[in-house]
Amino acid sequence: MRFRNGSIAAGGLLLSALLILWIGQFTDIDLALADLAFDKATRTFPMQHAWLTETFNHVILKTVLSAMAALAVVLASWDTVRPSHYWSESRRIGLRVVAISAVLVPSMITVFKRFSISHCPWDLQRYRGSEPYVRLLEWVPAATSPGHCMPAGHASSALWLVSIAAFWWPYSRRKSIGVAIGMLFVGMTVGWMQQLRGAHFLTHTLWSAWIACAMVLVIYSMNAKGLARPKATGYNSVPAAAYE
Repeated sequence: MRFRNGSIAAGGLLLSALLILWIGQFTDIDLALADLAFDKATRTFPMQHAWLTETFNHVILKTVLSAMAALAVVLASWDTVRPSHYWSESRRIGLRVVAISAVLVPSMITVFKRFSISHCPWDLQRYRGSEPYVRLLEWVPAATSPGHCMPAGHASSALWLVSIAAFWWPYSRRKSIGVAIGMLFVGMTVGWMQQLRGAHFLTHTLWSAWIACAMVLVIYSMNAKGLARPKATGYNSVPAAAYE
């Protein structure tokens, strides 16, 4: 069963990666959405400095999400030093997965950005910038410097939340998948507001979401080795010690 689940996850990641690659390489969806956010009359992205997208999304929300990530790391670290007798092993693994994801997902996306040739929309000639538009698998003109804009970095501040689904995975697969989809929606919304500013294309955010899902699956698999799936069908919030 575990091999079957792993095969399904790997297949899903492969197909979704091919889909994102196809969108970016063979369609103009990225440009079409950026065109909608761009005002040709003023030759600006009207939402670039709007309070909702710049102050709330890029400053306030990022601060809140960073604080949540730090809290998860602190709780997981404390539980490692002084394990709680009231926590089940699956709950402990869930917290560990969340804490590790909160650190590694944004960090890995930042690493990928450093090797990225892609530019942000607001840097392109099409949107009053100075750089040419180059697709992921196209050759970069000799005089063009790397853009370091893909995958979307800001979206990663929320996409690690996908790991919260780990708390329900051993008990209720459907609920876990539902939580993961909900957290993906949050992360994609954060990324979408950056797209409105001209900071990213859709595929930049999609690649960040893909990396987050792949990393969470790997992190969970590495931490849940030997964890048997309980027979219970629902998530039990009552501490294990309460039954003793």
